Formats: sequence, C-alpha cells, structure tokens
Amino acid sequence: MSLLNNSLLLQGRLRHAAASAAAAVMGRRGVATSTEEYNRRNYAQNISEYDTVFGSLTAQRRHVSRHYLLRDAYDDMMLDGVQPERGIFHNLIVGSMKGSRLQDAFYFRDQMKEMGLQPDVNLYNFLISTCGKCKNSDAAIMLLEEMKAHGVKLKGETYICLLNALAATGRTDQVYAIVRDMTAAGLGLNKFCYAGLITAFKNKAPTTEETMTKIVEFVQQSKGWKNVERVSKDSSENIMMNVSEEELYNLPTAEYVQRRAFVFKPMTIYHVATHACADLKSKETLEVLLDMLTKDGFTYDAFIVMQAMRCYLQCGDIDSAVKIFEEYTSSRSPPAELYVTLAEGAMIGHTPRGMQLAQETIEKMTSRNFFLNPRMGTDLLLAASGEKTGGYTMANYVWDLMQNRRITPSLPAVEAYYKGLKEREIPSDDPRLMNVSRVLDNLSIRFGPRRNSNAQA
Repeated sequence: MSLLNNSLLLQGRLRHAAASAAAAVMGRRGVATSTEEYNRRNYAQNISEYDTVFGSLTAQRRHVSRHYLLRDAYDDMMLDGVQPERGIFHNLIVGSMKGSRLQDAFYFRDQMKEMGLQPDVNLYNFLISTCGKCKNSDAAIMLLEEMKAHGVKLKGETYICLLNALAATGRTDQVYAIVRDMTAAGLGLNKFCYAGLITAFKNKAPTTEETMTKIVEFVQQSKGWKNVERVSKDSSENIMMNVSEEELYNLPTAEYVQRRAFVFKPMTIYHVATHACADLKSKETLEVLLDMLTKDGFTYDAFIVMQAMRCYLQCGDIDSAVKIFEEYTSSRSPPAELYVTLAEGAMIGHTPRGMQLAQETIEKMTSRNFFLNPRMGTDLLLAASGEKTGGYTMANYVWDLMQNRRITPSLPAVEAYYKGLKEREIPSDDPRLMNVSRVLDNLSIRFGPRRNSNAQA
C-alpha cells in the first residue's frame, strides 16, 4: 500500500476508535461491533502493523503532511490493547518533529516515561530539534536540565541541536554559552555550529549594523572548521530514521537537501547566510557573500539563486533578480521552485510590471511541463489575491491552473481569493465566483477547529 493510501485509510477509519471508546474502556469493545466488522474497519492490529502506519505517516512529503494523525493512530493502538515499544516512540517523536508538533512530541515523551521507558540521548536530540522548529527555546533548556537530572550524557550533535534551537529565538547569549560548553567538552565548532551562530544573530531583535557584520564574520571564521570525529559518528540513528543533519538542526536547506542538484552541501554556511540576507532584506551583505563564494571557487546552486532572488525582490530590485535567474537557467534546467520564487517575489507591491512578470514566469514554467504542487499553488494564490486595483489576472490564472489539476489550495488562500473576487464587480451567479464559494464552504467544514489542535507546549 502506498504512503498516501495508507494515510487516507487511517484518516477515513480513525472514527471507529472514538465510536467504540466507551465500550473499550469497560472491556466490552466487541459489543460495539462484531469481530468481522471490526477486522474490516481496523487498519492495524498488532505492533508491526502499527509501526508501519506510524512510519508511513512520518514519511509523508511536506505538502501532503499527515503528521497530525500520529496522535490519533497512537490512541487507536492503545484502545486495541497493543503495547508500544521503544522503537514505536522513536517513530512517533520523529514524526512529531517533522511536523513541528511540539505538544505531541512531549505527550509521547510522557507516555514513554509512564511505561517505564527512559528517553535516550537520540530521542532527546529529536525533542530539542522540535523545540527549535517551534521556536520554543525555554522548552529546549528544560530538556537539557532533564537530561542532566537523569544522567543522560550529551553527544556532539546534542550540543548542536541545542545551539540551533536557541538560535531560533535569537538567544545569542545562550548560544555562546553552548559554544563554551562544547569547547569545554573538547568539541570543535563545525559548519552547523557556525550556521546556528548566523541564525541566532539573524533572529536577534532588533536588527543592527552589527547583525550583518557578524554574519559575514561567521562565514569567514567557518572556513577553518573541522568536523570533529565525535560529532560525525553520532548520526547512525538519524540515517535509520531518515533524518538529515540539515533537518535535525533546522537549517533552511532541510526540505531541499534530498533533491538532486538543488543543494551543494559544502556550501552550507553560504546557504544559511544568504537565507539570512533574504529574511533581513540586506542586498549589500548578499553581494558581499556572493563575491566571497565565487572567490572560494564555488558556483551558485539552486538554493543560493533562490535566496538571492528573494533578497533582491524584497528589496524592490526586480532587474537583479531576473538577471541572476536568467544567468542560472541559461546553462541548466531550473527546478520549479525558482520559477515560483521569482513569480511570488515579483508580486510584492502588486505593481503592473511585477504582476506581468509573475504571470509570464509561471507561463514559462508550465510550458516546460513543470506544475504547481499544493504548497506552491497556495503561496502564489495568496500573493496574487492581494492585488487591489489590477485585473486579477494572475490570481485567476493560478486558480485555473490548480483547478485543472484538481488541486485545492489551503483555506486561507481560498478565503483571500474569494475576498478579492467579491471586491470586484462580479455578478453573484458568475460561474467562477460560485465555484470558489463552493470550495470555500467545503474547506470551512473540513478544516474547522480540531480536537487535536496541538497548541505549543
């Protein structure tokens, strides 16, 4: 069974647990449904089958994520009387990490403890990483104290997880404290440590002149890093759980690192630094970094080009963004993300030139047989729907592209598109308006408040 079908089966049949919960608690689950009916409706019956279900949900691609179903599937497993093992909890916590579901991760940690299973150092690494993804540095510090209290020895990658989790909230003082602890433990700084230092200053508020100076300094200092032996041997379980170092440390390249020819790993520090420039809208620093990169003998990969375009476009420099895009695409076939980045950035401010460039870019993309996935289409529709005075051509074009491939955008994107249509002089019986209204109603029903909304821990 494919991963998607497996998750859809789970989604469609989870209701049986809630329907028979009362009977199960009283030991009379068979009263609610016959054995034959129960076997037909149940998607897993033993530890091996549930492990497969959890693995399937954890392995979902980002734009078809089903991580929110892990908690429901776990509840079903408990109602079935299946006793979870340590490996099951590793799967569940890794899935919660991948889905940035901090409350779920802590719930599974607590469940482990209740069953007499003490989390090991690798599991704590995943938990700390989840804190970073959810920008909760206090929870990461709490986990560090918990590790010390239970005598769990920190590994090299534990320090790096902590460093990057604290960096997510700009806690530069605490990041430096982790660096001192690493030095005291005999560990040198590697490229992921310098990436965390850059991220910490990027996220530190307010942004000052020192911010950009520090970013350039860390790039220069990183050229002398050495991958300390004790750090590099820590990743065997991560490989087994299909967690890359970039994902564990919450680097911006995490979702692209498995893509062929998208990310050149030796340029990790440049990836993080150019991403910071784009977020901070510092064109001057970006160009210093691009010059440094070239002098180091590197050529741009797709991720560097994407961040450079983001930076130029957010600074209002459409010409430079188009130039670097055309230079890169003149000698190779670009990934769809580059077209989408250019189109989305061109729509900033919704100028006539920018909206025209955006539509021409997506038209070129589709002519080369690249198609929008749900996430890309949603991002473009949200951006295009903000157009107030134009003809709404780009928004209509993106909507039609997604409808033709039977892709439904997210609820916020459909709401924004519908609002834009209503602001224009369109008859109430217009087929497009009626179709969007119908889709919006369906999404509103499907994606109302969830029982397991997973508020931040």
